[in-house]
Amino acid sequence: MKTLVLANQKGGVGKSAIACQLAYYFRENLKQRVLMIDLDHQGNSSKVMRLGGIPQIASLSSSHIFLNPDCQIDDADFVAVVADSSTLLKMEKQAEQHNTFASNLYSFLKNVSNKFDVCVIDTNPNPDIRQLSALVVCNYVLSPIQLNQEAIDGIGGLLNHENVGIRKIQATINRDLKLIGILPNLVEPTTFQRENLGELVRHFSKLLIPLAEGMAAIKKTTAIPEAQALGIPIWKLSKTSARDAWVHIRPIFGKIAETMGIYNGT
Repeated sequence: MKTLVLANQKGGVGKSAIACQLAYYFRENLKQRVLMIDLDHQGNSSKVMRLGGIPQIASLSSSHIFLNPDCQIDDADFVAVVADSSTLLKMEKQAEQHNTFASNLYSFLKNVSNKFDVCVIDTNPNPDIRQLSALVVCNYVLSPIQLNQEAIDGIGGLLNHENVGIRKIQATINRDLKLIGILPNLVEPTTFQRENLGELVRHFSKLLIPLAEGMAAIKKTTAIPEAQALGIPIWKLSKTSARDAWVHIRPIFGKIAETMGIYNGT
């Protein structure tokens, strides 16, 4: 089972939308057995997964995975483990349990690895034990960002944070962790955003996701929030804007899957 965590230290970047649409893509387009886990107490991904009725909603919540070493998961080709906000919020203050939380998450993923081909984990924007645990046990990390100066300045924290910096984790705890890349999201055709994208390319080109034509970036569109509000994949939204958006997004998702070694039916 390949494991992908979506992580960012800033909220409001559309991370949950990308996580949900990627999970749908892996299941419906690439015919993978998919496990979706929401570790964000805001529960945005959880709401979407429930709304559409597409995945089987697991009988346990994501907090149970951290708290119990021998969790069982439902049998289905697409399962979503939703967030339990009150319990998740308390975890950071239980410092004496942090190693146990990470170990339990590792054990759970190992135990279910024969049931699924890919696991997508949506994390909270706080650099806390939930995000750290996911980065410690996963194979791949994808980091959506917005094209503003604050987000660009925050890339250093994503890479070098003393607790959840990707480079530190790669060097000390999880040498198998691979950064797929930074993915600009909600991109608008304004001079301000074009200049920020240019700065991103100049300073962080090696961290961006290469495509046949330039670097991967997801344009701002009404189609994605509309699809999310219905709990469905964007390509199932019967609007011209959705079809156009999917033509733009599909190669990006394909490149992410390719980087993870995931292909249709394999």
